[in-house]
Amino acid sequence: MSGYLDRFVADRAGVGPVVQPRMGFGTVSTMRSGLARVAALDYPVVGTLTLDSYTRVGDYTTPLQRLAAGEELNGYPIVSHPVERTAAVLAGLYGPAFPVQVRHGTALPLGVFRRLVELGLDATEGGPVSYCLPYSRVPLRQAVRAWAVSCRFLADHTERGHIESFGGCLLGQLCPPSLLVAMGVLEGCFFRRHGLRHMSFSYAQGTSAAQDRGALRALRALAATYLGDVTWHVVLYTYMGLFPRTPDGAELLIRDSARLARDAGCERLIVKTVSEAWQIPSIAENVAALRLAATEIGRPSPTEDPESGDDAYFEEILDEARTLIDAVLDLAPDVGDALVEAFASGLLDVPYCLHTDNAGAATCVIDDRGALRWGALGRLPLPRTTAADASGRLGSDRLYAMLEHVANRYDSPLIPPRGNP
Repeated sequence: MSGYLDRFVADRAGVGPVVQPRMGFGTVSTMRSGLARVAALDYPVVGTLTLDSYTRVGDYTTPLQRLAAGEELNGYPIVSHPVERTAAVLAGLYGPAFPVQVRHGTALPLGVFRRLVELGLDATEGGPVSYCLPYSRVPLRQAVRAWAVSCRFLADHTERGHIESFGGCLLGQLCPPSLLVAMGVLEGCFFRRHGLRHMSFSYAQGTSAAQDRGALRALRALAATYLGDVTWHVVLYTYMGLFPRTPDGAELLIRDSARLARDAGCERLIVKTVSEAWQIPSIAENVAALRLAATEIGRPSPTEDPESGDDAYFEEILDEARTLIDAVLDLAPDVGDALVEAFASGLLDVPYCLHTDNAGAATCVIDDRGALRWGALGRLPLPRTTAADASGRLGSDRLYAMLEHVANRYDSPLIPPRGNP
C-alpha cells in the first residue's frame, strides 16, 4: 500500500547509503521517543521497530507482564501492545520521508506480519532459513511452510510488501561469503515464488574489506541474474560478531563499515553502536552511531586501489555462490522444498550452526590474509581444493581466537585496522 522503504531508497540512489539503527524498546513512550529522535536527524535515515525476544518465539503474554513489573525488554512487543497504542507510536513520524521497518527474528512470523499489516506497515525482514537455523529450534520444514504462508499474506494484503533477506548475516560471523550470498539469493527466489516483488539482500561486514567488496559485487551480479524481474537493493550490516570493547575500537569499526557500504554502492547500512559489547544500546547511543556513520559516508571516496584484490575475491565468491544456488534449485521445482532437501543432504551447511536440521560438517577459518575461507566442506558441492583444511579439525583455542579476531584487531592500539585488505 505504501512502499515507503523502496521509494525512499530509490530516490537516494547514487548519493550513498541511507542509514538505519537496530533499535527497539519495550515501552510505547520510549519507542516513540527513539523513532522521533531518529526521524529528526538531518540526513537520510530509515526507522526501525526491532522486536523483543519473547515475541520472536511467539510468546505475546510475558512481555506485558514484564513491563507491568517495571522490567525492561530488549525490543518492542508489537503483537502484545494494542494496535491503537503502536499506531500512536508511529503517528506523525511514519511516512514517505521516514520509512519504518519491522525487524523481528521470528521463525514463525505470521502473527507479526498480521500486526504490521494492521498498522499500515509493509517492510520487514528475515527468511525461512535465515530466521530459523540461527535463532530457533523450529524444524526447518515447519519454518519454510510458515514463511510461505506469511509471504503470501504480506503479498495479498499490501501493494508493495518488502522483505529483506537476512541470509547474508547467518550466525553473524565465521561464515564464508559465498554461502551468505547464495542464501540471500535463494531466499529472494523463495519470496518471489510466494508473491513478493520488492526485497533487499543483506550482507554482514566480515574480516576483510577486499573480500567484502568482492562479495557485494557477486551478490549484485547474482541477484540481477536470478531476480532481475523484481525490485531489490543491497543492505550492509556493521560487523555482526563479537564487537570491540573499547569506544575507539568500536567507532573505528563503525566508520569502516560506513566506508565499505559507500564504496561498494550499498543502498542501505544497518549501524551498530559503540556499546554493543556490553549493553542494549540507548536512544542516544543509536543516534550517535547514525551520526558517525552518516559523517563517514559523506566523506570523499578514495581513488580505487588496483592492488585491493577485489577481482580475485569477486570471481571466487561468484563461482562458489552460483554453484550452491544452482545445486539447490535443481533439487525440486519448489524452492522451499529444495531448501529443506539441501540441508537434509548437506548441500547447504552453515558452519558452527547447532540447529538439528543443519549437518554441521562444514567449517570456516580465517586465512593468513584475514579473509574468511571454508575450512572443511562437508558435503557442499564445491571443489575439494576450496577447503583450507580437508580434515576439518579445529581446536577450541583456534575457534575462540577467530571469534575474537575482529574485536581484538580493532581494540589493539598497535595494529590499526583502517585500510586492512
